[in-house]
Amino acid sequence: MYKKGVRKMTTPIDMLTQMFGDIIAFLPSLIAAIIVILIGYGVGSVVGAAVNKLIEKMGIERSFDQSGTGRAFKSGGLDLSSFIGSITKAFIVVLSIILAIQILNIGGTLGNYLIAVADYLPRLLGGILIIVMGTVLVDFLASLVGNTLKPIFPEAKAEIADMLKNLLLIGLVAVVLFIALDLMLLSGNLVYPLILGFVMIGAGVSLTDGLIKSITDDHKEFTAVAGYAKFVLYSIFLIIGAGAIFATFQGVTNVVANISWAFAIALAIMLVPVVYNMAKKMSEEVS
Repeated sequence: MYKKGVRKMTTPIDMLTQMFGDIIAFLPSLIAAIIVILIGYGVGSVVGAAVNKLIEKMGIERSFDQSGTGRAFKSGGLDLSSFIGSITKAFIVVLSIILAIQILNIGGTLGNYLIAVADYLPRLLGGILIIVMGTVLVDFLASLVGNTLKPIFPEAKAEIADMLKNLLLIGLVAVVLFIALDLMLLSGNLVYPLILGFVMIGAGVSLTDGLIKSITDDHKEFTAVAGYAKFVLYSIFLIIGAGAIFATFQGVTNVVANISWAFAIALAIMLVPVVYNMAKKMSEEVS
């Protein structure tokens, strides 16, 4: 008999017995989790292949391959049907992994981390799918609008329809990115200004190209300064976009403002000889 108040010492045999007992108790959960993952992988493979075949038979892929996004996919060795089929398979497998982790009931920091990762994976896959499918839809809508607008303008002004198409494309792509990043929990004070800045730069470049071409087509006398005008407008939109991108960084706004003033003064100085030469040339033509 042990004396009162004296705790029994744990022997190595007791430790091994308890360890094997824990392993045996854990085995049913482990086997069930493995079975769930295998079933999820099998179901995902079947459903993914079915989705792949469905998209091929519907003819969506042929239309997609003719778009700019489709050509980019092809250059990267990807095709739409296989990509969506793989995403579908991955989504089902992720769901099975989430269920398996819940079956294992792993506690502590590791368990919480695994659950957090598993919960985030559907958001990540959903965000990627939104970006891809959204880009496809945006490209289709922009092309449709562009083709609808072209007959409205004279043939010499076809660049205006292209400009409007590009502006619509840039705006809709930004919307798709906002939605996808919100789903992936990547939105915030750093991401939104970044997208906004690039949208401003892209829209500015498209707007500049369309306007300069339209003006030079109607007024050949401005052809000599078209390059200078493009440089000026590109620079302005670049500064505006940079200001939007770095707007959240403390002190950067003042730096961008100072650069803008310096750039404006430099352009004004550079503009003097250009204006002089244009005025001289116009006066010679009139006389």
